[in-house]
Amino acid sequence: MTTPEAPEVLVDAHHHVWDLSVRDQPWITGEAMRPLRRNFSVAELAPQAAAAGADRTVVVQTVPEEDETVELLALAEGAGPVAAVVGWTDLTDPRVADRLAALRARPGGRYLRGIRHQAQDEADPRWLCRPDVRRGLRAVAEAGLVHDILVTPVQLPAAVETVAALPGARFVLDHLGKPPVATGELRPWADDLAGLAALANVDCKLSGLVTEADWHHWTVDGLRPYADHALRVFGPGRVLFGSDWPVCTLAADYAGVVDAARRLTAHLTPAERQAVFADNAVRVYGLDRTSRTADG
Repeated sequence: MTTPEAPEVLVDAHHHVWDLSVRDQPWITGEAMRPLRRNFSVAELAPQAAAAGADRTVVVQTVPEEDETVELLALAEGAGPVAAVVGWTDLTDPRVADRLAALRARPGGRYLRGIRHQAQDEADPRWLCRPDVRRGLRAVAEAGLVHDILVTPVQLPAAVETVAALPGARFVLDHLGKPPVATGELRPWADDLAGLAALANVDCKLSGLVTEADWHHWTVDGLRPYADHALRVFGPGRVLFGSDWPVCTLAADYAGVVDAARRLTAHLTPAERQAVFADNAVRVYGLDRTSRTADG
């Protein structure tokens, strides 16, 4: 299959950066993850993103520490492609509204557009349903921010319940809910994703699929059932492209991830592809409609 022509504008709605001399990334464990145990910077990402046509990016937190969020906000304030930050704060803190206000008062605070917690790491599969968590999610919504949902398939039912319980909040599901691509299974993930998609206040990211597959032997055709299902139940108007760089490098380089996403969306109309690769990220994260890279 011929790769479809790239959209006029590409926004990468999900990537990370870290400096191990500043902060450890304790989730990077084991021999298989060793390639990630080094520093990854925007300076390294920027030329790869530009070569793929991405002129703006959304950087996402990796550890549950507000100090990291402060650093990401300062990064967005500087030159480069980062146009928005999805940070972290303690959703269970009764003072979460004050914490959000304090983050917004920091240098670059105007770039805070979302909050994420690694619910995937919580032992309780219904963590998102806890009253204190939902109180925090209401505060995020009242601050005009999006909540990025990071869960595994077993936690998707709780995500459905919580999104339904908070119709005034906006959510975006990271990595399609991490479907079991490596095993080729579709259910119950597919049914739960459809249940989530039935709710109007949530979008999802076409991201992270290559690392849910066999890192060394994945194919676009192997990813296709999961991408097709997400595009069918959410519709192209609620799906956002994200590279998940540098985590994706365990399975593919930046260009390879973009190419896979373009092949997975080749059947869409040009307007639908433009929505997936740019317009939906602009809407969800309130991005400026002008390039961050044109002026350096």
